[in-house]
Amino acid sequence: NYMPVGSEKASRYYAEQCLKAGVAFINAMPAFIVSGDDWPKKFEDAGLPCAGDDIKSQVGATIIHRVLAQLLLDRGVKIEKSYQLNIGGNTDFYNMLEQERLKSKRISKTEAVQSLVPYKIPLRIGPSDYVDFLNDNKICYIYMVGKKFGDIPLTIDLKLSVEDSPNSGGVMIDAIRATKIALDRGVSGQLLSISAYSFKHPPIQYPDSIAKQMVEEFIRGERER
Repeated sequence: NYMPVGSEKASRYYAEQCLKAGVAFINAMPAFIVSGDDWPKKFEDAGLPCAGDDIKSQVGATIIHRVLAQLLLDRGVKIEKSYQLNIGGNTDFYNMLEQERLKSKRISKTEAVQSLVPYKIPLRIGPSDYVDFLNDNKICYIYMVGKKFGDIPLTIDLKLSVEDSPNSGGVMIDAIRATKIALDRGVSGQLLSISAYSFKHPPIQYPDSIAKQMVEEFIRGERER
């Protein structure tokens, strides 16, 4: 499901048609279906696997922000505040000019980072503006402030520029492969490992290094889902 951000009803209709057609469901957008309360049970009862929600690009704003947050924590830095601003010129960013469509997207991107930090921090994350001449180029600004040994302040100010549309392609291929493994093995319901590795808002959040290990265990047949 690659419906436009904010297409909540359309995404649920898509999921319903997957159930009726007897096919697995992979949710690339921030409609909380696989990570929700009701839908996972429907897919489990139907004997079908599902993975999601909200695809995490191969090298995008979310994965870099998560890696930086984990690095600071692992090195004993107290993270104090952070923001992540994104601009782009494709139809995804044009669609997200409508603020009402951004509610679930902001939740998904924010929780992807906040879930790694064991305390609440001031955090602002989300699409910021549409600039038509950027076309499919996405530009992200990440700002992080913390304190290291001796209460000494530390600041990270990072700019990332990527071609947006193909950035999730390889990740989605891996998600499709993992879902096919689940189908072949008769595993139904939430696929926790590939969801944690490939999506911003999985049923259960794990650090990316652990999620990668979980996926490898799943592929080897050492983990059910």
